[in-house]
Amino acid sequence: MNRTRTTARVSRTRDGGPHRRGTDGRTGPKGSGMPRTGQPVTRPARALGEFALPVTITPALPAVERFADLDLPRELLAALGAQGLTAPFAIQAATLPNSLAGRDVLGRGRTGSGKTLAFGLALLARTAGRRAEPRHPLGLVLVPTRELAQQVTEALTPYARAVRLRLATVVGGMPVRRQATALNGGAEILVATPGRLKDLVDRGHCRLDQVAVTVLDEADQMTDMGFMPQVTALLDRVRPHGQRMLFSATLDRNVDLLVRRYLDDAVVHSVDPSAGAVSTMEHHVLHVKSTDKHATTTEIAAREGSVILFLDTKHAVDRLTEHLLGSGVRAAALHGGKTQPQRTRTLKQFRTGRVSVLVATNVAARGIHVDNLDLVVNVDPPSDHKDYLHRGGRTARAGASGSVVTLVTPNQRRSMARLMATAGIVPQITQVCAGAPDLHRITGAQAPSGIPVAITAPVSEDGRRRRGAAAGGRRPAAAVTPIAAA
Repeated sequence: MNRTRTTARVSRTRDGGPHRRGTDGRTGPKGSGMPRTGQPVTRPARALGEFALPVTITPALPAVERFADLDLPRELLAALGAQGLTAPFAIQAATLPNSLAGRDVLGRGRTGSGKTLAFGLALLARTAGRRAEPRHPLGLVLVPTRELAQQVTEALTPYARAVRLRLATVVGGMPVRRQATALNGGAEILVATPGRLKDLVDRGHCRLDQVAVTVLDEADQMTDMGFMPQVTALLDRVRPHGQRMLFSATLDRNVDLLVRRYLDDAVVHSVDPSAGAVSTMEHHVLHVKSTDKHATTTEIAAREGSVILFLDTKHAVDRLTEHLLGSGVRAAALHGGKTQPQRTRTLKQFRTGRVSVLVATNVAARGIHVDNLDLVVNVDPPSDHKDYLHRGGRTARAGASGSVVTLVTPNQRRSMARLMATAGIVPQITQVCAGAPDLHRITGAQAPSGIPVAITAPVSEDGRRRRGAAAGGRRPAAAVTPIAAA
């Protein structure tokens, strides 16, 4: 999309000072890199389903080959070494030199491409040495789902500890009072979902005026889920001329609005534009008869190894999970109707192997990382190509191999062909049925044992606390999960 900035108008910021605002709603201080009046800024032609990436006015710093080549605190370099990390992924190598220098960043990369450390290391390095006042975080990471918030927190915790920064997580489905208490205790870095953070801000438990570095992770999903009003309300409260980093797996017109309004002369880096571009991922469309789909799904679930099965509705997820357990398959359900503690325990069981089959709605399409997961199955085909790409992104992560299989009944073939064309994927198409050799070859499907199994939920941390309190022990102070203490 070509865009020309016309005469800028003078507006006022929240503190009452004059500020230059372009006609597209973007703001930026004098000398910030915004084009001069009357100079057109053109963009490359728009790719299918996406907006054309913005032009970077100030040249970007070159990529690096090693983390040691970056201007990182020695404590972070030591923490990376302790994790066995010496060479950055492509998106890290390209964006970190610029984000460490304070530049705004627009990064696109599929899940598993290294986005968390791409923004996380810069966020921690630029915040290191500062101490947050109560209720005033210094850095903010906004994510669309509770699962992704937990994953980001877990990934950044060892590095936050290395530079003695406190890390807090604020998500829905958890007690507001505990999260307010944690914020009141002070946390330099806050990882949050938009709805819950907006609630805490409105209640006066959190102020964002000291936030100097803001990250939007999986920004496209936040817009798809209807979070745009909360996201913009929160971004309008952070420090006006602070650093902004926006990372996303796909880029559409809603993300374009965020880019134009909040990013200033951003460094742009795009890697792995779709799951279909990943050479280690296979895509299979399995044509099945409607009457045989249930039996085919059961045999796939009974395979050796872990698998995620995606379905459209919570009710369908619960029904299939109950059937699989009765057939001898160690399965567990994950959907938005579960409480956050239930969802956390289910994911832990799946990651540790206590559960081999995760039956899920799209709530599991992002923010879930499981090592060595080599198969994702769309029992119900996704409604659009973005859902397909994000579901498939649970496998073939960080260079590993994996397969995405979609079960398609006769009446779904035409719509699935359109979806694949939009996603830029040419799948392998095979006619299968339960017990077919091709089904076993592609998915490892086998007949289930038929001996019912029961999955015992592990005792939660809250359960241990309650028992301790009942026995006369002192209840721990309320805290958000987790906080990386200094």
